[in-house]
Amino acid sequence: MAPSLGDRRARKVGLLGGSFNPAHRGHLHVSNLALKHLDLDEIWWLVSPQNPLKPVQGMAPLAERLAQAATVAQHSHIRVTDIEASLGSRYTADTLAALKKRFPATRFVWLMGADNLKQISRWERWTRIFQLAPIAIFARPAYSLSALGSLAARRFARHRMFPGSARRLATAPPPAWVFFATRLDPLSATAIRVQRRRSVFAPRVRNEHNK
Repeated sequence: MAPSLGDRRARKVGLLGGSFNPAHRGHLHVSNLALKHLDLDEIWWLVSPQNPLKPVQGMAPLAERLAQAATVAQHSHIRVTDIEASLGSRYTADTLAALKKRFPATRFVWLMGADNLKQISRWERWTRIFQLAPIAIFARPAYSLSALGSLAARRFARHRMFPGSARRLATAPPPAWVFFATRLDPLSATAIRVQRRRSVFAPRVRNEHNK
């Protein structure tokens, strides 16, 4: 769980938002990279009640996703939270603004994959996100080149930091962002859901063939 709202401890916290439908080792891998390269004290997984850009159909209940994420995390520096539900926020810009107000001594860094950099211009008040917190972006297979040519990357090109300076990112005044070309785990929540559906369907097909 996240600290109580209004906690005034000074620390550097990475925020990894998403549906976590389900959480998987890719989320854990990004979190470990962020802890290592950004000199962070903690990572908070912000398990979203409902991503506005994703369909409601196929979304597991929030309590189920939280429990499953806690099972995957298993790390003393990772907190699995439902803080967006507590705040009543739907959009990342609102979440960041609320967190900065409620945790005034905390330095937040928004964490995301290259796939999200590519399409962040579709997010509500996306330029505001860059103004609210430094951002760390991690490479993802098949997305990196197109992400670095995206509208967001071009718009904030002069605010990009080199990975060698990434340990200062949390204390850098936004806008500031860094891109890590680190090799990542290709696993995705979509692939896991497809695999689960196939595993459920396959026995049924075999049983029908054996009749």
